[in-house]
Amino acid sequence: MLIDAPSLYFRAYFGIPESAAKTADGQPVNAVRGFLDMLAHLVRTRRPGRMVCAMDHDWRPDWRVALLPSYKAHRVAPEGGEVVPDTLSPQVPMILEVLDALGVTVVGATGYEADDVLGTLSVSEPGPVEVVSGDRDLFQLIDDARGVRLLYVGRGVAKLEDCDDAAVRARYGVPADRYAEFAALRGDPSDGLPGVAGVGEKTAARLVDRYGDIAGILAALDDPAAGFAPGLRTKLVAARDYLAVAPKVVRVALDVPLPPLSTELPVSPADPQRLLDLAERWNLAGSTRRLVDALATRTATS
Repeated sequence: MLIDAPSLYFRAYFGIPESAAKTADGQPVNAVRGFLDMLAHLVRTRRPGRMVCAMDHDWRPDWRVALLPSYKAHRVAPEGGEVVPDTLSPQVPMILEVLDALGVTVVGATGYEADDVLGTLSVSEPGPVEVVSGDRDLFQLIDDARGVRLLYVGRGVAKLEDCDDAAVRARYGVPADRYAEFAALRGDPSDGLPGVAGVGEKTAARLVDRYGDIAGILAALDDPAAGFAPGLRTKLVAARDYLAVAPKVVRVALDVPLPPLSTELPVSPADPQRLLDLAERWNLAGSTRRLVDALATRTATS
């Protein structure tokens, strides 16, 4: 099980009121508590034997910005870095400390996003692999032949959607391995991807179905017999420069250099006393107990 940690802890932060989860001195721990409860639910219901949590060591890599300057530009803080709620930032190190005490592997890579780490592990780890994220871009990692699925948590972990290639086709009209091409055409405002003006999901899917990928679309633009409607051809020609780089931005890297990893999910906490101390300090007794119980139950029933 490959966990998109930023996706989950952002959702936990916005899903649980700060007033409902605080330390004794009033520090919010809603993201920590929610994240741990999400992991407990996933372990209890999916019973993974291996787990890695991927982190953003670079949420807006220079190589993607060089290709497309608008990439996530709207999320850059005035002083630089990503716009993150003030009360969320201090909770991320807490999550990492708890995961370390539990013995759950966490990894990131300089110059790459968590998505890229997940992509690399999805092709390098033996299957079956379940990727957990609320990021639609990760539909592209689905590979039925290798047993790679996306557990999409757009509506929450309790309502996750277990997606294979057929699910992507049913939802978007394209196979999973063409999702990046489709997404580049459609655009994604949350990532600063403008897409092609006037091209929505249905048109994007038809283009991918007919021409295979964006390289095929661009080649067809130079063919008078390609059969584009005049208005659509005009839109695609106007977006030619964008289309030349967008697929490289949207595609998840599959070759991130990563250190050797221990992916085995522990039977019990790696450092029980430290975990207990952290749980008491940050008022996380309930959520840590639920996760520890899920680990033990998974092992006992697997």
